[in-house]
Amino acid sequence: MSTFILVIIILGIILIIAGIIVALYNGLVTARNKVKNAWAQIDVQLNRRADLIPNLVETVKGYAGHEKSVFEDVTAARAGLMNANGVKEIGEANNQLTNTLKTLFAVAENYPELKANENFKELQAQLAESEDKIAYSRQFYNDTVLMYNNKCQTFPSNLIAGLFGFKEADFFEAAGEARSVPKVEF
Repeated sequence: MSTFILVIIILGIILIIAGIIVALYNGLVTARNKVKNAWAQIDVQLNRRADLIPNLVETVKGYAGHEKSVFEDVTAARAGLMNANGVKEIGEANNQLTNTLKTLFAVAENYPELKANENFKELQAQLAESEDKIAYSRQFYNDTVLMYNNKCQTFPSNLIAGLFGFKEADFFEAAGEARSVPKVEF
């Protein structure tokens, strides 16, 4: 009778350990899938913005046709974003596109009739909305990556993560110039 009880206790312990391993593994899979979903949301917003850019460029071209290098830079930066792969590469391409768009809007400032154009205003508003959505999506992605990476690094889930090959995810980081404090002069 005591052997039977000992076998039941050992089986109970094995089932509890197996249950913990399954729960930790499933938690890691769920967290990894949340990271993938959050990245997909960024991708959707980046594509939305990229789709708006040709219309914006064409509208500005109608008023500022001689600003050819600006249009070429914006087009090249958009293509770079569309062809980028991975979090770091897409982040760098996104930052490049943001910088070229700033130049495009600086050119637009020199053309009051362009700034008054309803099509330009609508495109500019949609682009601003896209930028807000991208910022939110980046924040959500980074929060999700933080939770996932914490699971990969903390005990005991780090043992399961290492055993099953879970790798830490990359954060979507701002460009170096975006981190610096702007200089304001009066």
